[in-house]
Amino acid sequence: MRVLGVDPGLTRCGLGVVDGDGGRQVACVDVGVVRSDVDLPVDRRLVVVADEVERWIARHRPDVVAVERVFSQHNVRTVMGTAQASGVVALVAARAGLPVAFHTPSEVKAAVTGAGRADKAQVTTMVTRVLGLAEAPRPADAADALALAICHCWRAPMMTRMAEAERRAAEIAKAHKARLAAAQKERQTQQRLAEAARRR
Repeated sequence: MRVLGVDPGLTRCGLGVVDGDGGRQVACVDVGVVRSDVDLPVDRRLVVVADEVERWIARHRPDVVAVERVFSQHNVRTVMGTAQASGVVALVAARAGLPVAFHTPSEVKAAVTGAGRADKAQVTTMVTRVLGLAEAPRPADAADALALAICHCWRAPMMTRMAEAERRAAEIAKAHKARLAAAQKERQTQQRLAEAARRR
């Protein structure tokens, strides 16, 4: 499975492509950062992000795009820019026919470092170690993008199993509900027949 991890942002949008074998083995394919000029209008900055993500998808042909789920911060302006970039990335992926998976920062940190509250330095260190890189990816946005891709590679099999278990549970519940409804209907029919027999 090939995953394009995206750490969304307007000033810096991290991109990282990782190949996974369905187990713990992962390999770095490419990593980089999209930068947009802070003096540009927001719509033009979003176009810069979208165009580069499209190029990466065309170049690397990932199976899925993993994006960091935006969460509330104190800096509302930063959150808005991140959310806008995240939406653009999801749109580009969807138009390319690719599924999009969202992972929270704590999920990514827990998957890569074992601690949901790890700092950026710890994430970068573990990404470098897990992927066997000669040097740490810079800036942190690039390391975060690789961490997202690694997280998805490792979580995807579990997520698939959970989705399958939920589907089966829903089917069983639906069948059980149908049997209960049929049994209730049969009881009502029998009661009506018994009542009719008594009236004769």
